[in-house]
Parts: sequence; structure tokens; C-alpha cells
Amino acid sequence: MLFVANKIHVNLHHMELKIETQYFTVQSITSITDHTFIVRVPRKEMVFRAGQHISVGIKGESNYREYSIYSGESENYLEFLVKEIKSGYFTPRLRKVRVGQQLDINGPYGKFGIAKDKETTHKHIFIASGTGIAPFRSMVKSNPSLNYHLIHGVINASEAYARNDFDPERYTLCTSRDGSGSYAGRVTKYLEETVFEPETHFYLCGNSKMISDVVKIIKSKGFPRSSISAEIYF
Repeated sequence: MLFVANKIHVNLHHMELKIETQYFTVQSITSITDHTFIVRVPRKEMVFRAGQHISVGIKGESNYREYSIYSGESENYLEFLVKEIKSGYFTPRLRKVRVGQQLDINGPYGKFGIAKDKETTHKHIFIASGTGIAPFRSMVKSNPSLNYHLIHGVINASEAYARNDFDPERYTLCTSRDGSGSYAGRVTKYLEETVFEPETHFYLCGNSKMISDVVKIIKSKGFPRSSISAEIYF
């Protein structure tokens, strides 16, 4: 579901959404931490823009969740990144899915993505918390020459998903609990201390509290609302 608030493009994740049934057979499930995993299915004929998301359900069940596409536009498979919420209903069940089982996947949806009118003229600052890194991996995979910098906020370095997929000179890992990242502290603190060039567009993806705080910081630095795109994960 997409709405525009104060000229900040915001997409809300994990709303119930179902249009038509398309079954995709699971090719692989790769654990990257104790609680986080990547699901891969054939891409089939799906055409998407990096930054978009899909609706995912387990065949035969009625619950669906939305996930940003993790893979690149030119790859012949479709991947999405999942964090298992032990107290939740859907992700523990998705964690138990095995290779060969079928998922009901619909989409793609959303308008979150690289601002095409600024693609070659601006610096692109990606700001993510946790699994909010997913659409940015897709953007970088799909646009290898992009002038970007990723700022990823996690508890500690063990949650540095896809770290090796980014240019280390364009990547800052902010760890809030210890000094295991490249910056010891929250994303918000890093942003407060950082000077950004005028021709910059900011992309935010993660929980609503992080996004709200970051928007205030960016605006306090003199950037207009139109320089911010955001996608909220519930």
C-alpha cells in the first residue's frame, strides 16, 4: 500500500494483500543468522524494479506478508530476506518450508526505488535498519555504477546481512550495542555527525521509529522533503 505524506514517498509493509494465485517452487533457503534467512524461487516471467516488494504466502494457507525483493533485476531467480519473529504466526511457519514446497507469490508492488531523475546527478544515501537492507541490495545489484553510500543500523556485526555485496568504501555499519561495526552507535547519531553534499537523495527503509527520527535529522540539515524516499517495515 503506497501513500504520499508531506511529499515523502512511503510504502507500508506487511499489510494483507492478495490478487491472483501464482505458485513458485522453493529452490533454496539459506540461513545467514540464527533468525534470518533468504528464500529463493524461480523468477519465471516476473518483471520488477529494484526496490519493489512482493506478497508471499504458503500454498494452502491464507496468511500473506510483504517482503522487499532482495535479488537484482537481471538475475534469473527471485530472492527475499526474512527475519523470523518467534512470537509471530507467519515467519516461524515460513522458516519450516523446505526446498520443493510451493509459495504463493504476487506482485511486484510499490514505487520505492532509485529516483530516476536523480540517478546520475545525485549521491544516493541508503539508510536501513535490520532487514530493511533488502531493497538496497537489489538496487546496488541492479545498478552497479550507482554513486551510493549505505548506512546500515544493527545491534552487532553478526546482523550485517549482505555485507560482502557492497563496496566497503561505500558501506557504514552502525552497531548500537557494541563496537563490532565500523561505527559504534545508532544510525541517528552517525547521521547527526555527518555532512552530506547538497546534491543528495536519501532512501530510508526499516522500522517506523527509525524512519521518523531520520527524517527529522535530514530536514534539520536543510534538505527538502522531496529529497527523501521511505519504506516502512512493521
